[in-house]
Amino acid sequence: MNPTELIALAASTSLLAGWRLYLVTFVTGLAMHFGWIALPANLHQLDILANWWVIGAAGIGTLAEFFADKVQFVDSAWDAVHAFIRPLGGALLALAIVDSGNPTWQALSFLLGGGAALVAHTGKAGARALVNASPEPYSNIVVSAGEDVVATGLMAMAIANPVLAAIVAGVVVLGSGWLFYKARRFLKGLFNAVPRKRPMKNITPS
Repeated sequence: MNPTELIALAASTSLLAGWRLYLVTFVTGLAMHFGWIALPANLHQLDILANWWVIGAAGIGTLAEFFADKVQFVDSAWDAVHAFIRPLGGALLALAIVDSGNPTWQALSFLLGGGAALVAHTGKAGARALVNASPEPYSNIVVSAGEDVVATGLMAMAIANPVLAAIVAGVVVLGSGWLFYKARRFLKGLFNAVPRKRPMKNITPS
């Protein structure tokens, strides 16, 4: 991979980590362990992902997230718990992929990877808050299943064509950010629509 493809791979992986950190780790680990993907020598830091302990832990996390993400309001609690875990995971993945002896590149990849994962996570959490406003549970299941398909497809694309995957992932995250903005306005309007009780005035006898 040339430097442009490495940066694109780091960007798309970090963005996807903001959505499905465990899935990204699980798929990458399996692909490396069974030789489905041939990573260049400068990605040798990712060998740890091929360890069965890491694959097993990521698999358990993927399974737990698969079900938790489809239950109304449980998904929001899950997102709140992972508000720190996903950006950190995205930062570490980017740091491992952008292999450079230059400490400046390492610091930039860590910060930008964490920032990309945070943006993706924030957009996802905001979009899900908007979906949770619907009284029926089916829309939540459909949106979550769609995220599973998109994340898996983009992960495969990131391996085959990192630059294209980074562009598509960026567009998807921007869409999530737009939904977060809409969710924020919706919830603000909903809060303002709730009637507030006026404080009772104390009547002092004359």
